[in-house]
Amino acid sequence: MELRHLRYFVAVAEEGSLTLAAEKRLHTAQPSLSRQLRDLESEVGAQLLVRTSRGVDLTDAGLAFLAHARLALAQAA
Repeated sequence: MELRHLRYFVAVAEEGSLTLAAEKRLHTAQPSLSRQLRDLESEVGAQLLVRTSRGVDLTDAGLAFLAHARLALAQAA
């Protein structure tokens, strides 16, 4: 797991949208961001996000992971 995966996840969780996170915060393409998040979910072995037509929602695992991701990013900074 790389720090960028954590940054991507936190940005999407806070924006509530893959598209907004990709464009506003991460300056990357949405398909690439989607792929990175699927890789992260595969690595942690749990679905972290539920993709909907209106954006994304965090699963229970995603909520728990968000706290740890924020902590790891703060410690890395």
